[in-house]
Amino acid sequence: MSRPFRFGVSLIAPATAAEWAARCRRAEELGYDVITVADHLGMPAPFPSLVAAAAATERPRLGTFVLNSGFWNPALLAREVATTDALTGGRLELGLGTGYVAAEHETAGLPWGTPRERVDHLLRTVEEVKRFLGPDGPLHRGTPWPGGKAPGSPAGGPPRVPLLIGANGDRMLRIAAEHADIAAFTGARTGRNGALEPLTATELDERVALHRKASAAREEPAELNLLIQIVAVTDDRSASVRPWLPRLPQLTEREVLELPVVLIGTVEQIADQVRGLRERYGFSYLTVLEPNLEAFAPVVGALRGR
Repeated sequence: MSRPFRFGVSLIAPATAAEWAARCRRAEELGYDVITVADHLGMPAPFPSLVAAAAATERPRLGTFVLNSGFWNPALLAREVATTDALTGGRLELGLGTGYVAAEHETAGLPWGTPRERVDHLLRTVEEVKRFLGPDGPLHRGTPWPGGKAPGSPAGGPPRVPLLIGANGDRMLRIAAEHADIAAFTGARTGRNGALEPLTATELDERVALHRKASAAREEPAELNLLIQIVAVTDDRSASVRPWLPRLPQLTEREVLELPVVLIGTVEQIADQVRGLRERYGFSYLTVLEPNLEAFAPVVGALRGR
């Protein structure tokens, strides 16, 4: 049985306290289920931003989407998670990834390392954070979640913060299959120059199939998330996609329109595309970037919770 839809927005622009609160309230008014913050230098710091978002809103869950694990010491991260979860009333969802921007690590004076080293560090971070926050860990709060069991908590188990892992590579998908409550697919790979290159529909089929195979022994499958890169509500799909073609010179116009991370068309057409993403891949949780907050809102209104 398909999961009901959830929709998130990733807020990425720095703001004053008043501007940030207004933006979060607007996301709530538009029906978004999750307000998330990324973890890039030059963007808002994740945890204080989520605490401020909680103060400005009542309903949406609040997530890191996603933390660059190389920026974080696991013990100190666990402290941030425990405190933020408490201050947001149990609304936190912890999203982790390896990071993909080497320049940010260099600017921060942190090692970048090899792909294997970055994945090793992410796995250690996941294991250590779960240990610190687990029922026998030094940072376990043990307080009940508002409304009962937390999303992602095992039946009869202690309440905990749901874990999202952003993944695309083979090993990361296997780690997500073992540890994540939410498996977030980037829908892209890191190219030779460090830029993200979108996956075709067929390539994403293969990535999801690998994750499902690795998850076969799980009692409850993870929720599947996809980050949408382009949203345009229009009657002229061709005209709307044309400005993006120079950024994707390896793809034709038709191929760009068929990318899973691209939603272009009328509200009805985009809603059909979103249903298709759930039917084909199992994506019931979609996240859009802040510039698409308003454009995607009619689709959220049409499909949220269905």
